[in-house]
Amino acid sequence: MSFPLSRNAVTNCPRPLLFALFVILSCMQWQPALYAQDVPSAPAQQPTPAPAQPQAVHLEDYSKPRSSFPHFVGPYLPKELAQPEFGNSPRIDSLMRDGKIYLSIDDAVALALENNLDIDIARYNLNIAAADLLRAKSGSNVLGINTGIVQNTPGGGVGGLGGTVGSGTGGTTVAAGGAGSGTNGLVSSTLGIGSPITSFDPVLTGTLQLDKNDTESVSVFSPVPVVAQNTYTSDFAYTQGFQWGGALTGGFNNTHVTTNNPTSLLTPQLGSNFQFRFTQNLLQGFGFLPNTRFIRIAKNNREISDVAFRLQIITTVDQIENMYWDLVFAYENVRVQQEALTYAQKALEDSKRQAQVGTVPPIQVVSSQSTVATDQQNLIVAQNNLQLQQLLMKNAVSRSIEDPALAEADVVPTSTMQVPQEEPVVPIQEMINDALQHRAELAESRIDLNSRDLSSKAVRNAMLPTLDAFAYYGGSGVGGSVNPAVPTCGTTSSTFCFNPAKAPPPFQTSNTVGYGGTLNQLVNSTAPDKGVGLTLNIPLRNRAAQSNQIRSELEYRQAQVRLHQLENQVRIEVRNAQFDVKQNRAAVQAAQSAVDLARQTLDADQQKLKVGLTTQTAILQDASTLTGSESNLVSAKAAYEKSRIELDRATGLLLDHSGIDVADATRGQVTHQPSIPYVAPRPDVVPGGQPAQQPAQPPTSQP
Repeated sequence: MSFPLSRNAVTNCPRPLLFALFVILSCMQWQPALYAQDVPSAPAQQPTPAPAQPQAVHLEDYSKPRSSFPHFVGPYLPKELAQPEFGNSPRIDSLMRDGKIYLSIDDAVALALENNLDIDIARYNLNIAAADLLRAKSGSNVLGINTGIVQNTPGGGVGGLGGTVGSGTGGTTVAAGGAGSGTNGLVSSTLGIGSPITSFDPVLTGTLQLDKNDTESVSVFSPVPVVAQNTYTSDFAYTQGFQWGGALTGGFNNTHVTTNNPTSLLTPQLGSNFQFRFTQNLLQGFGFLPNTRFIRIAKNNREISDVAFRLQIITTVDQIENMYWDLVFAYENVRVQQEALTYAQKALEDSKRQAQVGTVPPIQVVSSQSTVATDQQNLIVAQNNLQLQQLLMKNAVSRSIEDPALAEADVVPTSTMQVPQEEPVVPIQEMINDALQHRAELAESRIDLNSRDLSSKAVRNAMLPTLDAFAYYGGSGVGGSVNPAVPTCGTTSSTFCFNPAKAPPPFQTSNTVGYGGTLNQLVNSTAPDKGVGLTLNIPLRNRAAQSNQIRSELEYRQAQVRLHQLENQVRIEVRNAQFDVKQNRAAVQAAQSAVDLARQTLDADQQKLKVGLTTQTAILQDASTLTGSESNLVSAKAAYEKSRIELDRATGLLLDHSGIDVADATRGQVTHQPSIPYVAPRPDVVPGGQPAQQPAQPPTSQP
């Protein structure tokens, strides 16, 4: 990449060379310059800028869980996410030529959609909302999302600046789906509270235990002084909740016990049992609504995140367009101040020549010198403001300005303001209707109102007593071997003996029952365990539930009032934006008339000066008036463009009128070039490498 000759290179040239250069320029017809801020001709048109590569972190749907097949350990492994991308998209390199960025307003918006960090931060909320939905699908409560607007990019504010230039404050606002705060700390909401929810994700638990226990006996009936017992336990349980308010639990338990106690009938002794229990809520927690409230709220939050991201795009595009017109104003203001300095320097030279021949008093030279000093100061201020606006613009349309080439590059705006001959006539009520249908803030509030409505219904359900119907079925089995230390009845007169007729069924025909026989008893109804029942829980007074229900209703009514207030605010914003457009259009016409008058007055006084009917002081005053009028005209046009942007924002049609595809912004890859209305290419920056249009020459004065 080539760079133009630096200012130091010119400054360090030999003095004779600079003097020769000054003489050559003096012989040529004088052309106002912009010093280092001259508008150069654009080189040959480059190919279409390459779009930025999409980031996978912004494209994956995190609301879908990872499957256990074919990798069964997949759900238990952390998911690796891509690191944030801090490199700029290739588009910005394609716009940089000869060390300068030739930036149209369409390119500025496209670069912002690809690189602006405010949009990048808000883009993550889409994935956070999807992850929150995945959490809600398991039956867990939602964590919520911050859908506030991020405005941490310094530069032009949102909502129109009335023609002012400079940087606005940043910050992040909190919208629906975010956390609320009160004057005394965090304030919780009833949104989402209700009856408990059993996890929709099946939960499998298990216990494996080996226990060796030797106990010293102190009983006179104990046949051994130390009873040794080894116990092996293997228990498993299964739990799952259902969206209609039911819950299924199952347990399967196994034990293996060996002992040296001769009074124990079996050693080793095998024991198995199982039970399946189904419970259904009949009052509190009955039905789909109270049990799927988190899923519905998470879906609404995900929809809010989409709307909030659209609002973020609108806000950022509004800011970028305002910043662009601030840049254009600063650029044009440098030209205007340079022309004023050129007039003042020319007048100073004329005053010096006239003072030498005695046609004007020496005080006239001092006055001209004061005017030159003032205009030089104004030019320096304008140049510094231009450099600031260039820095703000580069920061707004890039992820990082650490690249020295980007940091040192001048930004040349290639678009200028265009005031239509006739203002489009749209009935105010039609614009208000468009705003009520398209404003993202209203869509967010309506979705939030829906979430609060379903939450209020769930809270009402939570006021009911708890009545659960349950049914269960199970079985048990026993196995092992008859303890050889226990005598068989009939062979001894001892009370403690083994009688097969009174033994458990499996041991009536055999002295040994294996684990398979033990499990067979679980399903052959040897020892079934079954039953049904009801469980009733009535909270007396129920004050907590009453409070939750009342507060939930109040919050819902409050949200209704907030929505109505927002609608009224939108109506006022639309009307005010329309007033601003009319007012700023009139200001442009008035400023244009003032420029025409100032230019004609200066031309007329130039003719008078030739015949000695006026003075050089009057010429300077006319030039100063023309400079101020031209500066006011540029400011008025910038204010008009900002008011048009504000009208589109107020009606919610900014993205539609600008040809911006939200999908491109979501991917961070612009494939459809935006098309901003009411702009035109700058006449002094033309494609194809043609020479830039030269600014108007100042009138010559006679000594």
